[in-house]
Amino acid sequence: MNSTLDLEEVLALVASKVADALGTEACFVYLYDERANELVLRATHGTGVEEMTKRPRMRPGEGITGAAAADRAPVMIPSQAHLDPRFKQFTNLPEDDYESILAVPILAREQLAGALNVRTLEPREFTQDEIELLVAIADQVAQTIQHAQLYAQAQSRVAELEALAKISEAVSESLYLEESLEAIVKTTMEAVGATGAALVLEDGNIAWPEGRPGAHNVRLPLRWKRRQIGELVCDRDTPFTDEERALLASIAHHAAVALEHGRAVMRGVLAQEIHHRVKNNLQTVASLLRLQARAPGTDPRKALEDSVNRILAIAAVHEVLTEQREEVVELRELLERLRAMLVQGLAAGKEVHAKLDSVSIAGNRATALALVFSELLQNALEHGGNSVRIELAQKNGQVVLAIADDGEGIDGDATGTGLSIVRALVRDELQGRLELSSKDEMRAEVTFPT
Repeated sequence: MNSTLDLEEVLALVASKVADALGTEACFVYLYDERANELVLRATHGTGVEEMTKRPRMRPGEGITGAAAADRAPVMIPSQAHLDPRFKQFTNLPEDDYESILAVPILAREQLAGALNVRTLEPREFTQDEIELLVAIADQVAQTIQHAQLYAQAQSRVAELEALAKISEAVSESLYLEESLEAIVKTTMEAVGATGAALVLEDGNIAWPEGRPGAHNVRLPLRWKRRQIGELVCDRDTPFTDEERALLASIAHHAAVALEHGRAVMRGVLAQEIHHRVKNNLQTVASLLRLQARAPGTDPRKALEDSVNRILAIAAVHEVLTEQREEVVELRELLERLRAMLVQGLAAGKEVHAKLDSVSIAGNRATALALVFSELLQNALEHGGNSVRIELAQKNGQVVLAIADDGEGIDGDATGTGLSIVRALVRDELQGRLELSSKDEMRAEVTFPT
């Protein structure tokens, strides 16, 4: 189960290996969809599901496997399982061919992550040892599923960033609105495997329709300064997932930005500024990735997660500049966005307090500060104690950013890719200084002129 991080491969291996381990003819693996409160069949061994687009679903408590999930306890029926009053029939899943069933919940840190069952064609009384074995396997499966889901989320973020980078590149390279809209539509189709897509402008005109209609359709508004300026329309033969809808919403947001910027470019206002900003951001991303690649003994997965956080920090600066349409950035708003992003993924069980004064700096320095803040806060959340404190103030023409935690801390000579990035950015981009101390608490303080 640790041989791959791809979720579909993991689930298929789980179904196969569990059936082998218990000597059964079939195994079914369900994952729990918390938003829909449903168990969704994701992998089978020993029998197939006709029309897998219509995956069998049931709520906890429905069916024999749903009962195991709801009760957080194994359920074993040695024979004629299909006659049990809890049995739930699916038209595209021939489960009534099997006599016995042993179902157990998949729990991750006492939270429901799914359920699995094994089936036999002949009656079989599973022993207590076999039941305990399947429970132990389910515990291991839970951890594997969590790792695969984290990997899938990281891959999804990378795919989203790549799609949005293509849109930014198309906007920055072209001085003509029509070319930008064409690139957005084509990128949208590539990102979600659509059969067709189009941008419908506020006057009703359709810009650059591509492909053909599909059985399923998504229409997302293009909004600019609380005003709808058009729609992004996307078609496909198969349903859109929640993740794909979220990606299309991001594309629609950037498409709205591109549309307004493109119009401004046609008026000769913002062409050079957009080109310069996007080019600098892409160059910064490339430099960070090269630095990460040269770091010795780096764990690939950790490197990927760190790189994603750095790219998202740059994206947050770009988003603030885009929304405000100003050349200065309000640091309190920017740091709150970055704090929410990092705390959500790293601060389980930790207290994070912030005291942020209103401080504004030039947009061309905000990217450097965003990267510095992300590196220092991530370090505190990963390696510090249970309490983290963030401070931002402006004193005597100096901006002071401090991050402290109640952990053991690191000394001023500490090395590592993250701290190397911080020191270089503070010195070269902010013309400031970094001070690390661990006398009573671990404290990293950055001071630079406004």
